[in-house]
Amino acid sequence: MEDIISCIDIGTSKVCAFVARLSELGNVEILGKAIEPCSGVKKGVIVDIDSVSDAVRSCVQKLKALTNISIESAYVNVMGLHVDLFYFKSSVDVLRQDHEITSGDIERVLKKVEDVKLPEDLRIIDIVPRQYIVDGCDGIIDPLGMAGVKLEVESDVVVGKITTFNNIVKSLEKANVTIDGFIAEALALGETALTFDEKEMGAVLIDIGGGVTNVSVFKNKSIVLYDSIPVGGDHITNDISIGLRISSSDAEKLKREYSLALTSLISNDHEITVNELDGNTRKTIKVSQVVEIIEARIQEIFLLCKEKLEETGEFKDFSGEIVLAGAGISYMDGSVELAKEVFNLPVRLVAYKSLGIANPEYLTSIAILRYVAERMKSGRKDTKSSKPNRQKKEFGILKKIASLFNGLF
Repeated sequence: MEDIISCIDIGTSKVCAFVARLSELGNVEILGKAIEPCSGVKKGVIVDIDSVSDAVRSCVQKLKALTNISIESAYVNVMGLHVDLFYFKSSVDVLRQDHEITSGDIERVLKKVEDVKLPEDLRIIDIVPRQYIVDGCDGIIDPLGMAGVKLEVESDVVVGKITTFNNIVKSLEKANVTIDGFIAEALALGETALTFDEKEMGAVLIDIGGGVTNVSVFKNKSIVLYDSIPVGGDHITNDISIGLRISSSDAEKLKREYSLALTSLISNDHEITVNELDGNTRKTIKVSQVVEIIEARIQEIFLLCKEKLEETGEFKDFSGEIVLAGAGISYMDGSVELAKEVFNLPVRLVAYKSLGIANPEYLTSIAILRYVAERMKSGRKDTKSSKPNRQKKEFGILKKIASLFNGLF
């Protein structure tokens, strides 16, 4: 048996779609990818449903032509700007007289998480169990078949405003795509971009996209903070355009060509001839003028991230590592050194190529595919045993919650 997984990454400047096959052995094989520019998202918020829908439809059509697979449903990313994440613990008494924990007990304890009371404008979009506890004994991944009187589960509950998901659902429905589940980017990226030790000992994952920078903190193998700031790589382009009075397209070219985050790394401060904003005249600037603007904005992004972390208290006495990811930063030489200056901590840049990812723009999409595949693989492990499929219940939460949104608007 093979499963087909599709995902759609709605970013500030592009929509990216992937389709993959999960084999019976649990291997993920990328079958096709498509990327389309999109101007319908500003600072991580959908402002033009038609624009996003057109980009999604175009990606789906490209994938159909490439793979001969019709994409009718997909998993969709959700950025930190749109969601909150909180810890929740629930418990039930084990029902059987011999106190053996059954799949029914596990379903009941997870149902208690689903039934948590929320404000009217919020909805649960995912539930990720951290661990199970049986009669006070913690660290249990699968309690099925164990003996106990009391079963508890500690979960990360991801919630978002229903109005936010309204536009995501509408955008996909107009492209004839239903939603299999909403995936919080940080949860998926954390599994792909961070090492086991980083998640255990502590890491701040800073994912710089086009219009939004997501900031998440991992400790003791769990995510403890997921937030964002409405600033990203597109703001660097805008700064260059305004500062040098040139077009946005020329500014983007300069940013890509002279992609340095520190002026101290300039080896040849030569002159560059560029078009004035009116397009009729040309002028001469120096490389250092471009890099100074880039450095100032990247430093501001890091300072805003640090301020966000300090506000939450999660950064107090933090001794872990800063991990940089995202297409907005991946090609900038000197970004690691600049981050070290700001945070005064060890810093590394996600080496996306070593992860088998050809382009940093694809990092989120592939992280979502791998994250979903891992949860599907967990379900398969149980179906091959004589035990009822406990993990299938956890994975099914994604589709169950998504079904509450599809067709709701």
